[in-house]
Amino acid sequence: MSLPPGFLDELRNRLSLTDVVGRKVMWDTRKSNPGKGDMWAPCPFHHEKSASFHVNDKDGYYYCFGCHAKGDAITFVRETENVGFMEAIEILAQEAGMPVPKSDPKAQEKSDKRAELANVNEAANRFFRLCLSQQGGTAARAYLDKRGMKPETRERFEIGFAPSGNALLRALKDQGISAEMAVEAGVAAKPDDGREPYDFFRDRIVFPIRDARGRLISFGGRSMDPNARAKYLNGPERLLFDKGNALYNHQEARVACGRGQTLVVAEGYMDVIALAEAGFEATVAPLGTAITDRQLQLMWRMSSEPVIALDGDKAGLRAAYRVIDLAMPLLEAGKGLRFAILPEGQDPDELIKAKGPEAMQEVLDGALPMVALLWRRETEGKVFDSPERRAALDKSLRETIRPITDASIKRHYGEILNDMRRELFRGKREESPRKAWTPGGGRGRFGKQAAVPTEGLKASLIVSGDEAQADLMREAVVLAVLIANPGMAMEFLSQLEALTPRSEDHAALLHAVLTHAEEEDAGVLRDNVSAMAGRGALDRLMSHPHVQIAPPVRRPDREVAQMCLTEELAKLKARRGYQAELAEGLEDMLAADDEKLTWRLRQAAEARNRATKAEAEDRTEFDIAENGLELSRDERNAFRALLSRIAPERGK
Repeated sequence: MSLPPGFLDELRNRLSLTDVVGRKVMWDTRKSNPGKGDMWAPCPFHHEKSASFHVNDKDGYYYCFGCHAKGDAITFVRETENVGFMEAIEILAQEAGMPVPKSDPKAQEKSDKRAELANVNEAANRFFRLCLSQQGGTAARAYLDKRGMKPETRERFEIGFAPSGNALLRALKDQGISAEMAVEAGVAAKPDDGREPYDFFRDRIVFPIRDARGRLISFGGRSMDPNARAKYLNGPERLLFDKGNALYNHQEARVACGRGQTLVVAEGYMDVIALAEAGFEATVAPLGTAITDRQLQLMWRMSSEPVIALDGDKAGLRAAYRVIDLAMPLLEAGKGLRFAILPEGQDPDELIKAKGPEAMQEVLDGALPMVALLWRRETEGKVFDSPERRAALDKSLRETIRPITDASIKRHYGEILNDMRRELFRGKREESPRKAWTPGGGRGRFGKQAAVPTEGLKASLIVSGDEAQADLMREAVVLAVLIANPGMAMEFLSQLEALTPRSEDHAALLHAVLTHAEEEDAGVLRDNVSAMAGRGALDRLMSHPHVQIAPPVRRPDREVAQMCLTEELAKLKARRGYQAELAEGLEDMLAADDEKLTWRLRQAAEARNRATKAEAEDRTEFDIAENGLELSRDERNAFRALLSRIAPERGK
């Protein structure tokens, strides 16, 4: 809302910056000169020991010569209290005794109503706290003692007890508060059948819920009856209370975050209280439901990277995975989440009681970034021993990060997940080296595993320099056509997912294209691909002569692009099928007998023939081997070199 001219100047004039800052610092009496309004203190923003934080009361500004924090009274309240601009104005105006102008009469009426309902809740809170201290609260006090909650902690968190019956309504009536107001405040309920209102909380330990400004907006209740339908119960949603837009212990946690503590998000009231008792004062909890997007925004206003502390059981992990899906579209640079997974079977209260605050701190220090937990969800308990399963993993990872709207964040997620994927598949290969296949099955004539040629020798035999370059050119054309003709990737999704690019640039570009496969706008697609794969990779691709002369790149056309992609992907698939067959044949040739060698070469010949039919225009000079295998000049020379090397061994 807009404030009337002169209001902020009047507010600053009425307040002494020294008084505002003095609530948070200890002045250095040796350096400070109160008479001149020239004050010095250790900085409240970076927790130093020397007094480098300077307040100039005359000009109304502060400055830290250590961390360079600066501003006026409004800025100071915003930074130390973790509040927005208007909230800071309201805090300072209340301190200065100035009413904040209300421009909208309806808004003023609503604000007055909220204040009235908050007063009803305060009256209810006084009643609940009194009941806890009386004879009727004996069982509730015994339960809290059993949980190890100290009397001073009960006072700090204003714990109370709601007795059975309608004792609260009677107490409020004695104070002139009607049953209708109690219903509007959420401490009473009215049946739909027209019967008289009744107390909403009965036979429950009561936890007051305050908002960021300290207003008492509702209560949570823990049942003393083990057979109650709901162990924990929050007040009903009313004008004052929206549980999806509130956090338990919000005000205290915000102040603690302003002192530099890490924001911890626990599951319930007792967890928050246990953590706060142990020194983790910047702790909040959602109110009986899964975390909402609005609660995430409240957390990010307090801390750029809250730590979600969850039980290590399956339910805790499921809750963490739900938070990941919720947070994905909301991520921004500098706003993230980490996840602290507690030992299975223990909540924060139990862990602290068993092993002390140090054990809890260790768990928080080991909190995982969101990308690590995302990877765990997609891979834990799964086996990726086939191309289909690996392709399914690729697809699920792309689907998971697709909701991220920030292009830079999405690119970094893609890079990290791609690194994890490579490490996973590399590890599989190292654990399970491929055994040489023989036509009759088994592991060779003498039961021994066949020797595998070195990678350098296999590369020289299977893919010549010219053929490798041809593969790169085909990949480049495919990628350029996909980028120039948005939406085409969806038509060739299965072929593209099975494609293994020959270069890092192509791998990054393909990953980016598949991540944004559903994008229909060419400009947006190009920008997203550039952000994920890097501008340099995209420029190198689009500047290549083979790419620039491709018709569907020069003049994007869906039908021409479809024909081009069908042809080029088929050629790549055929050539790589031939190369795979030839690789297996060569492995056998180094250790197998003549019969197996002939059979393998025949298989390679058939694959080669299929490939060459699809690429007649690219053929160089071919010779025909005696067994019918077509060989290029490079391949023929490589085979001759190989045979000359192994002939002496075969003659022994």
